[in-house]
Amino acid sequence: MMDATEQLAWLRLSLTEGVGPRTVRDLLSVFGLPGAVLEAGHAGLSRVAGEAAARALRAGPREGALERALAWLHADASRSLITLPDADYPPLLLELSDPPPLLYLQGRRELLRRPALAIVGSRSATRQGEANAEAFASHLAGCGLTIVSGLARGIDAAAHRGALDSEAGTVAVLGTGADTVYPASNAALAERIGRSGLLVSEYPLGTAAAQHNFPRRNRLIAAAVRGVLVVEAALHSGSLITARLAADLGREVMAIPGSIHSPVARGCHRLIRDGARLVESAQDVLEELRLDAAQLATARPPDLAPDGASAGRPVEAAQAAQGDGLLQAIGYDPVDLDTLARRTGLAPGALAARLLELELTQDIERLAGNSYQRLRRA
Repeated sequence: MMDATEQLAWLRLSLTEGVGPRTVRDLLSVFGLPGAVLEAGHAGLSRVAGEAAARALRAGPREGALERALAWLHADASRSLITLPDADYPPLLLELSDPPPLLYLQGRRELLRRPALAIVGSRSATRQGEANAEAFASHLAGCGLTIVSGLARGIDAAAHRGALDSEAGTVAVLGTGADTVYPASNAALAERIGRSGLLVSEYPLGTAAAQHNFPRRNRLIAAAVRGVLVVEAALHSGSLITARLAADLGREVMAIPGSIHSPVARGCHRLIRDGARLVESAQDVLEELRLDAAQLATARPPDLAPDGASAGRPVEAAQAAQGDGLLQAIGYDPVDLDTLARRTGLAPGALAARLLELELTQDIERLAGNSYQRLRRA
């Protein structure tokens, strides 16, 4: 861990406006550590970084920025900085053409050096998609894989929840400052991750959510892991960007297929057509990542009952649903009420009552347009 003087120099350099990460790396390559950069003369700084950056470095960070960062760090013992020369800087990030010179951390710093898998997907996920993400994350974290995602709504949040209670834990890579939670609805989840997992950001404190931040955030997710599992994704989504970045870095790319009628399955299908591994079980992921035999031997069963019900739902209830003619009529694709009435021969009132029962037991989900989709296998 760096001492207070070194920490202050890193913060002064990284918080100087107009001196971005690439310029910081250029300066470090010439002058060495930040202290030497800050002591360099104007002429030397200008030759490396240009006149404007040299003037900015002489002026220092914006008023209050340094004090804010120090106050944040000192307020909680679990908060720290990690920089390029640190022995525990994640080696996989060094494969990027632009590794961040400095990262803000809150939580279990050691998670950055564990074998990791990214689980990403749609913010507008279906309930089944979220259930899949949570179950895969729970099982794979139990096998020793740290689960990495981006703290977004939907699939990201479900993946974090699934891995939180495991020793391998979960890492949330933020597209904001480490003191800012986006979306705000995930504030409680972020607090839990900060206590038992790890929050990571390359952005200065106070950085708000901005569209251009998230592709940069995605490159860190793609680089920090052995592979990326896409659970649900539309054709034009950040999850596909993450998957393509991962492929470019030589990481394994996997995707869970879905209904041909579902917009959030189309991105997964595109990835599979392009060569991603089609995944139906956590075992498929372990095989694709080529984990060693000892890890595979200690893998515990997925957090699913044999019939596909979640662990919290009694197996007996799933068995009762197995023979339900209405579930059989729904099938596995979205279906509207008129079609169900034709398939089952049920009167409208009886059909509505049975559909409500199945919604309450979370066997089906009502979709837009008054159609229904099955959530559990029979």
